[in-house]
Amino acid sequence: MGSLADPGELDTVAPPPSFDEFQRQTSLMTSCTLLWKELSDHFTSLEQDILKKAEALKAKITRLDEETKASLKVLEHRENSMNVSLSIALDKVVEKKRAAILALDDHDDEPDVAEVDNSTGLMLKLKCFCVKMDSRSFWNFLIMKKKDLDELRVEIPKALGDCVDPPRFVLEAISEVFPEDKRVGGNERNNDLGWACVLMLESLIPVMMDPVLGNERKLVTPSVKDKANEIAEIWKKSLDERGGIENVKTPDVHTFLQHLVTFGVVKDEDFDLYRKLVVGSAWRKQMPKLAISLGLGDKMPEMIEELISRGQQVDAVHFTYEVGLADKFPPVPLLKAFLKDAKKAAAAIMEDPNNSGRAVHFAAKKEQSAIRSVLKCIEEYKLEAEFPPDSLKKQLEQLEKPKNEKKRSPAAVPANKRTRVSNGGPMPPAKAGRSTNAYVSSFPVAPAFVRSPQHTQYPAAFPAYASPPAIYGSSRSPPYPYSPEAAPYPGTPVNYSPYGGYCNGMAPAYPQAYYR
Repeated sequence: MGSLADPGELDTVAPPPSFDEFQRQTSLMTSCTLLWKELSDHFTSLEQDILKKAEALKAKITRLDEETKASLKVLEHRENSMNVSLSIALDKVVEKKRAAILALDDHDDEPDVAEVDNSTGLMLKLKCFCVKMDSRSFWNFLIMKKKDLDELRVEIPKALGDCVDPPRFVLEAISEVFPEDKRVGGNERNNDLGWACVLMLESLIPVMMDPVLGNERKLVTPSVKDKANEIAEIWKKSLDERGGIENVKTPDVHTFLQHLVTFGVVKDEDFDLYRKLVVGSAWRKQMPKLAISLGLGDKMPEMIEELISRGQQVDAVHFTYEVGLADKFPPVPLLKAFLKDAKKAAAAIMEDPNNSGRAVHFAAKKEQSAIRSVLKCIEEYKLEAEFPPDSLKKQLEQLEKPKNEKKRSPAAVPANKRTRVSNGGPMPPAKAGRSTNAYVSSFPVAPAFVRSPQHTQYPAAFPAYASPPAIYGSSRSPPYPYSPEAAPYPGTPVNYSPYGGYCNGMAPAYPQAYYR
């Protein structure tokens, strides 16, 4: 009889593996493999990123170390040069003091104002005032000689070098009109002297240069710098009395901003004020350079966009080239848009029934001014290839043709004859020579400045400060002395460093027209 199988033995025998189980195991292995590869790649990428950041951090640390060493070297050089600069400055002060004492004792060599008719006499007179620190007489003489601004611009820096304290001398000289106009008469107050203030502030910059470090350090005493800062604060507080930022006169704005740059009293918290002032007087050709000197370089794109939105495309072009943003703000479309706006404004003037009397004249003046402004930009920035000026020149000739024909037309009545009312017979010539109070200007006619205003229906009124003196030239790039190189202090001419894209290697000569 055969033995029976043990039930326990039957239970311990494992069933054969199924195909489904094999598939599941295979899928699990594949998932694990993919997950492992993904994690491995992720950690490899993290390791590479960490290595790159570490290398960049090492390079930055190395660069910072080099900059720190360079800064320490510069500071050491400045510290070592302090004694030399102070010694030179002290010797010059002693020499100028001795010369001032001798000049006060001797009045025979002082030239008469009426006899000053050449550059030599002009220099002697300016030097005489500076040696004696007679700032009031210097100021009065300056405003009397505004016809000789070309010579003044060359000679004033040399004369200021003979002052015992040139910065204080300049502050005292311009104190009559800046920061507040202290003149009493109404006619005198209407006479703009901002040109003289700017001229003196600009001329002071090369005189204040350190004899060793040049423009890196200005020779101005702490008391004078505090006084300059106080003057700036007074001017800012008087803005409300002047009618706010929108109504302040452009010459006052120019003087204020030049004052800040000359004495180095720019404040970070006032950047918004500086930006508004620059934009409000953007048609003045010095404003782009002043904006850079004030530290508004980062704000330039916003300022350019604001000028474009206000219809001042020509001014925007000048700002664009000053900071090298011509690629971001192409000039040709801006100039064409400006001409288009001017044409629309002229058409609106013609259609206005309230302006029918001289509508044709106003509209023609509007277009002529716009075309001249655009032609000047094309010539200045060499845009002839992108914007040929021939058609604009022909258009300008057509607009000026009626005016020229009117000038050539013969007069109906001869100028030297009058007509009697009774019988129509000729009367004797008028005795015009008897008038003793007839005013004949001895100054050159102020050039018609071409600005980029908003295009309104009516022609923009000329500013209150009429008849601007001819100081700066027609060029938009006056060699502004904000970054003069080190030069012999202070008697010899100074070569100023280039600014932006305006010009290279500029000498301390200034153009002639004060207004654009």
